[in-house]
Amino acid sequence: MANTDTRSVFRMFVEACGKYKKNTAFIYRVGGQELSVTYKKLLEDVFLLSRCFKSYGVEKGSKVLFISDNRYGWIVTDMALASLGAISIPRGSDTPPHEMKYITGHSEADFAIFETETVYENAQSDLLDEYYKSIFLIEGEDKDRPEGKVHTYNEMLADRTFTEDEMKEFCESNPTGIDETFTIIYTSGTTGHPKGVILSNRNVIYNLDMLPGLIALSEKDSWLSILPTWHIFERAAELLAITNGCCTVYSSVKTFAMDLEQYRPTIVATVPRVWESLYSKVQAALEKQSKFKLFMFQFLSRASASFNRHSRYLLGVNPEFEKTPLKQRLKEIGVSIAKVILLLPLKIIAMNKFKAVQAKFGGRLRLAVSGGGSLPGYLEDWLDAIGLRIVNAYGMTECAPAIAGRGLDCQVFGTLGRPVKGTKVRIVDESGREVPRGQEGEIQVKGPQVFSGYYNQPDENEKSFTPDGFFKTGDLGKLTFTGELKITGRIKDIIVLANGENIDPSRIESAITMLPFVKDAVLVGQDQKSLAALIIPDMEKLRDYMNNKLEHIRTDFDMNSKPVVDHVKKEINKLLSHKKGFKNHEKLHNLSFLEQEFKQGEELTNTLKKRRHFIEKRYKELISGLFKSNDNQ
Repeated sequence: MANTDTRSVFRMFVEACGKYKKNTAFIYRVGGQELSVTYKKLLEDVFLLSRCFKSYGVEKGSKVLFISDNRYGWIVTDMALASLGAISIPRGSDTPPHEMKYITGHSEADFAIFETETVYENAQSDLLDEYYKSIFLIEGEDKDRPEGKVHTYNEMLADRTFTEDEMKEFCESNPTGIDETFTIIYTSGTTGHPKGVILSNRNVIYNLDMLPGLIALSEKDSWLSILPTWHIFERAAELLAITNGCCTVYSSVKTFAMDLEQYRPTIVATVPRVWESLYSKVQAALEKQSKFKLFMFQFLSRASASFNRHSRYLLGVNPEFEKTPLKQRLKEIGVSIAKVILLLPLKIIAMNKFKAVQAKFGGRLRLAVSGGGSLPGYLEDWLDAIGLRIVNAYGMTECAPAIAGRGLDCQVFGTLGRPVKGTKVRIVDESGREVPRGQEGEIQVKGPQVFSGYYNQPDENEKSFTPDGFFKTGDLGKLTFTGELKITGRIKDIIVLANGENIDPSRIESAITMLPFVKDAVLVGQDQKSLAALIIPDMEKLRDYMNNKLEHIRTDFDMNSKPVVDHVKKEINKLLSHKKGFKNHEKLHNLSFLEQEFKQGEELTNTLKKRRHFIEKRYKELISGLFKSNDNQ
């Protein structure tokens, strides 16, 4: 049957701008001044920039390196390129010049767009102007430049006049087919060189078709944008907002908490680390109040979370990975009934008390989409306890991005929900055989959103797909008996001890970060007899904690002194107990506190995932020292 779908991302954009032309599309700040644009104005801006690009030779199939962070000019540029059928190759402005050079050469980019003069100048040491036919600066001074290759938006958009016929022709154009390339996104990756993920219009449109129903999206919703716009999770969120007539507010990590209160969004899409940061801020604010208020908040949080857990059990929406004997099931039902009855008064009190916390999130936040990694269980329980609905999602750049999502119609907490409609997900063992539900294995996926392959990397493509067309995600997971997906680890992140035991570091790291003085932790121990951890401390909290625990400790104590390390290791190993589901070989043998926090673009990817190979290389000598005593064991 012939393919009759003639849509493209650009066509959907134009239709949305026509349908919602009076709605506010974006709110953003420039130099402290708040600005907003309607969908009608957004379409005009895209048309004018598209006309400029076309005059400089940008055309269908042109590959354009696009270096910029979150800003209104980002979405205008992205859609202007799409209107010509050009292929955007986006990255953030913190991309190292040598990486830009690699991406330029590997992708065979024809043009380049830089966010500012500074970003362009920083890149010049590695990126010579002759690489490109033209270079465009979103912000830049109008001045004489060699060969006339560099052009600023200010210069290009000086003429803003156009006729109705020009706009009509623009709106009726359809530059690309649904299976043609929309973008190539070079993943920041946790190992080696970045890989160019080829995403077609179909890959992206599938997400735009399937996801609104999961979150009951409408034009009345407003989004708060904080993640890097070039990353597919945020990019898809912005396109979802546009195609459904929503308003998007550009925020930042620094202003996120303030913007939640000021702009009162209904939806936020972000990653677990941002929620961890907000959780820490709420806890820090509570600790400044009276001990009684702190106790009551924590007590009501635990009571509310427990009430919710037992309620879900009675509703039959707890995740099940193994059959429970009838006798045990009846006993658990009895316990849950008693808990729900006993905790109901506390739940009612908690709902009233937590309105103040909800106000800190704006008071209108009906759901928060969490992606880019698994949300720690304690954090999910806490957000649920205070009345914030979390839509836990699973995806990756290669799937543009959605694979599974725990939408509003799914209450199975502790999972990522079921695969998105039309998506096939299977769990396979090491030999590639599909395993029964409840058993762990690699997650493989097949569907309209799955990319066609990595650009110019045939060997990588051969390794990434099975003979029957499933993409190997490299993630470990399992399905509940009712079909919900749970991530259990990452194949490449697995630490193999000298005795052959396989360790999933993320589970242990999540447990360690439950300690109030731990900001982050990285587990190490590949090919060693035991495990160790590198820990990023909250120094003020660590100092207060140690002063309470060790009377002789000095104010200017050495955080890596033996008494401190021994005591903290003991506390961590209490968390890693049999009772909590950990094994003896999963306990820590040693640890070290780091003075410097992990930085985005170095130890962390742009979506704040740990680059383990980078961390292990940077702290190679320190890690080696942590295991010296192992040699004598």
